[in-house]
Amino acid sequence: MGEQGYGAVGVIGLGSMGLGMAQSLKRAGFETIGCDVSAAALERFAAEGGGTTQAAAELGPQCEAIVSVVINAAQVEAILFGADGLAAAMRPGAIFLACSTVPPTFAKQTADRLAERGVLYLDAPISGGQVKAAEGALTIMASGSEAAFAKAGPVLDAMAETVYRLGDEAGQGSSVKMINQLLAGVHIAAASEAMAFGIKVGIDPETLYEVICKSAGSSWMFQNRVPRILTGDYHRPQSTVNIFTKDLGIVLDTARQHSFPSPLAATAHQLFTMAASAGMGGDDDSSVARVYERLSEIELPGDH
Repeated sequence: MGEQGYGAVGVIGLGSMGLGMAQSLKRAGFETIGCDVSAAALERFAAEGGGTTQAAAELGPQCEAIVSVVINAAQVEAILFGADGLAAAMRPGAIFLACSTVPPTFAKQTADRLAERGVLYLDAPISGGQVKAAEGALTIMASGSEAAFAKAGPVLDAMAETVYRLGDEAGQGSSVKMINQLLAGVHIAAASEAMAFGIKVGIDPETLYEVICKSAGSSWMFQNRVPRILTGDYHRPQSTVNIFTKDLGIVLDTARQHSFPSPLAATAHQLFTMAASAGMGGDDDSSVARVYERLSEIELPGDH
């Protein structure tokens, strides 16, 4: 048994966020089993004493809680309900914490399907980045039943600095995360445009960054992403262009369902799509600046 008698916890997806979350759980005293299709990812976690498996269904009989940090709704669907699906292997009363950014309607539907099997579901998208994940200091935007929150409590405490309880139905957490991603994507696009425009009119980029960080035009994304533009560090992504083509796609799809105009999100989505179509989909999301570099015949700093 793990922390305070809690059973084993599985973490599916040992990428930049999931590995840090698994490390935080292990550090908190949980028996933690990591699952990933990448042998290298499993080796990294095994080297720290974590359990590993490549088959998500193997977690079902072993784990009291399973934390999913995969890329998108299609992967969640395949893990739970595909061939050798995890849902059929999970114990009644166990909980599935869904930390991926997915459409709110998908979160609610998945919670209902798992409830039919006696499995709890917590809609628990995350924010904070790779560093916060490794520190156990994420922000989690959670919604679900009282029973789901009670079961997930010790796991949430190990992974997060702040947990927002946003309602008693799955989907509400994903709705808040969707709005966060709208802002994050627009802010990255705006920061990229601003830096490229500044360079075009002859401003030293280091100076521009320093001034904006101390001025009203700054944002968390500007301060976090522009240093990667200044160094040309696009090929060790903490978050990729493809993440934002997906997440802003969720924003636009949901906006259409509600007949809600979203021109800023649509413009940002097009910029990320342009970066992806130029071969930068797997690169850091600050690569939007490189789109402006190509369009405006400027030279960004750094070797990229």
